[in-house]
Amino acid sequence: MDTPNISKEDIINAFMYRHATKEFDVTKKVTEEDINFILKTGNLSPSSFGFEPWHFVVVQDKELRALLKPVAWGAPDKLDTASHFVLALSMKKPMIKWDADYINHMMKEVKQFPKDVIEMYSTFYKEFQERDFLLDTDKKLFDWASKQSYIALGNMLTSAAMIGIDSCPIEGFHQEKAEALLSDKFGIDTQKYGLSYMVAFGYRKEDPAHPKSRRNFDDIVTWK
Repeated sequence: MDTPNISKEDIINAFMYRHATKEFDVTKKVTEEDINFILKTGNLSPSSFGFEPWHFVVVQDKELRALLKPVAWGAPDKLDTASHFVLALSMKKPMIKWDADYINHMMKEVKQFPKDVIEMYSTFYKEFQERDFLLDTDKKLFDWASKQSYIALGNMLTSAAMIGIDSCPIEGFHQEKAEALLSDKFGIDTQKYGLSYMVAFGYRKEDPAHPKSRRNFDDIVTWK
């Protein structure tokens, strides 16, 4: 594996280029190779304990996109114009509680830990949930999983910008209604997964009306 040699200038340029695209150019489509590259950077993102508590559903069917509009007030223009539209699901308690089958699968089959390491890791994870972070309710566990999924979101937005593809993260939806729809029409087991965010990818229809603005760097960093 080679050491990355991407210039800092190119990386900062990608961050400056990225903006929350409200409407996409319907005449331009992201290639299969490029969308898979973006999703792969989500796949390779870090997560707490390395348990990857996420799943991404790419919605290309126009009828399914139309069904999302009434429950996603922040998405209609994106649903109509984005080249690719992604639903980001995060795992719920049956999947990520310390003794869940999925967690055992991750340690045994994916990470291929030996038995003694599995026992040690499982103890650490149990103490983390029950003692350190007090993840003692369904909502707390889902919110914790969502935190991990947002790491993947940041990486996908940045990787898209680095190859000139635009994006828009979306939280403008009614979670209960959206999850009922996902269960009814998308075949998603909402006992195991909840909707954390949506994200659209494509090519901007027009440039942003205003330059990117951020707080002064010295206002957000303190050295001790």
